[in-house]
Amino acid sequence: MSCDLVKICGLTNLDDALLALEAGADLLGFVLYPKSPRGVGLAAVAAIAGARRRAPAFQQRRPALVGVFVNEPPAAVRRALDEAGLDLAQLSGDEPPDDLRALGGRAYKAIRGEADIPPPAGAPPAHPYCPDFLLDAAHPTLYGGSGQLADLALAARLAARHRLLLAGGLTPDNVAAAIRAVRPWGVDVASGVEAAPGKKDPAKVRAFIQAAKAALRV
Repeated sequence: MSCDLVKICGLTNLDDALLALEAGADLLGFVLYPKSPRGVGLAAVAAIAGARRRAPAFQQRRPALVGVFVNEPPAAVRRALDEAGLDLAQLSGDEPPDDLRALGGRAYKAIRGEADIPPPAGAPPAHPYCPDFLLDAAHPTLYGGSGQLADLALAARLAARHRLLLAGGLTPDNVAAAIRAVRPWGVDVASGVEAAPGKKDPAKVRAFIQAAKAALRV
């Protein structure tokens, strides 16, 4: 299940999106959840997605643009994907498997434990960068962005059988060790490369992607 994909999540502005692309990101994530400190509005995401037609970095990297949703009905998710020009939806709440099926290959689930693994979606992924699911750290109140590490032993078991995107507490300093322990399909980071919630630190973004890509390719 090896791959070398890096997702930079919690983006809120075009400058940070271009920074991530120029540093080598493959997926760009936008949190469409108002309660998140990294939440961003649909119009802002649409403006960033519109840069695909004119920004050289978008043309060169051709990333997957991912909207992160929490407990939104499938019809609302589908409408947001279409209006904002997003490729995929990450369902990070308590959505049932039927929601994935309703989105017809345009979504994947964020899970926090083995019991949360969704059944096969049936429809083929709408984008080659779509994982089987994302594993994040378990937290009693937060839907991601906690800064806590995921269960790496569980992640390693799942990565042996699935296209696993590993998230949860990753930073430029620990991502290589996490990759060596898990061998995931790809990795996802938000708070670990921030200067402040919703604002990326350029040096951390570059260091994270460089460390992750080097480790994922071994």
